[in-house]
Amino acid sequence: MTEYRRYRIKAGCYFFTVNLAERNRALLVEHVGTLREAFRNVRQKHPFSIDAMVVLPEHLHCIWTLPEGDDDFSLRWRQIKAEFSRNIESVEWISNSRALKQERGIWQRRFWEHCVRDEDDFMKHVDYIHFNPVKHGLVKWAQDWPYSSFHRYVKRGILPVNWSGANVLESDLDLE
Repeated sequence: MTEYRRYRIKAGCYFFTVNLAERNRALLVEHVGTLREAFRNVRQKHPFSIDAMVVLPEHLHCIWTLPEGDDDFSLRWRQIKAEFSRNIESVEWISNSRALKQERGIWQRRFWEHCVRDEDDFMKHVDYIHFNPVKHGLVKWAQDWPYSSFHRYVKRGILPVNWSGANVLESDLDLE
């Protein structure tokens, strides 16, 4: 069996996908304030910038840039997941392996990361993030999803408020 190794660059820019263990739950939007607080607290101890982000009911996507000399995104994710988990009610199903390790069953253990290569790659992933609620049928337009950095991009004049849907072809956002 091949050991999985993460690609790391100090001060790198990364795209992440992080999922709940139970994909039929809506914990992330039901407890979005708790999630925001977990991000805030971890960023105070271990700084990073959030370049783009969307929180959906059962998963999230984001782009982070780490500070100079730092490539430890795994530590940050571990702490964000742990703080979020500590601060919500325990109602999830817990597998035997998690119970033996005294773990909660909220998050999938792993996450997916991609090192952003250049400005074109960055913008492709930003578009993917902002289009995701539309792709999943949660809203018709990106502007209608409240848990997205899309609103920050509009406020800064980077994207028009009517961006999405007819403006973006899903095939242009295929990250696979």
